[in-house]
Amino acid sequence: MINKIQIYTIGFTQKSAERFFGLLETAGVKRVVDVRLNVTSQLAGFAKQKDLRYFLKALSGIDYLHLKEAAPTKSLLDGFKKGDLSWKNYEEKYAALLKERDASGWLPSTLRSGDCFLCSEHEPERCHRRLLAEFSAVIIENVEVCHLLSPNRPIANL
Repeated sequence: MINKIQIYTIGFTQKSAERFFGLLETAGVKRVVDVRLNVTSQLAGFAKQKDLRYFLKALSGIDYLHLKEAAPTKSLLDGFKKGDLSWKNYEEKYAALLKERDASGWLPSTLRSGDCFLCSEHEPERCHRRLLAEFSAVIIENVEVCHLLSPNRPIANL
């Protein structure tokens, strides 16, 4: 019998630290895999890289990994945020970026069950963390993805 590999995703915006860490703990997340391009922004609050790494370990015993190879490029991110790229074009360009970076070569050996992709977007629908999770489920056998969401949408499998 092959065990399922559980991968989670979460965004930190529109969540209090209490809600954010509570969602991670309740789900049983073992490691947060930060897939943001900018991990030091003052706008990130408790989710700035150095603070987040400390809080995860001290509050919840959760490990931290910054996987910058999975982050979108600045031009890709800016293009979508400024409205120059449609979501469909963003998805296509992000998929091409993962292929260019040979993600199917290094992602399977990097991920482990209990990992949680982190970015800033509140919901996963228009976020690269969802695209990365779906990509992972295609290239790695028996991956199940669960998105950790807001109080009115506690947890969802998409």
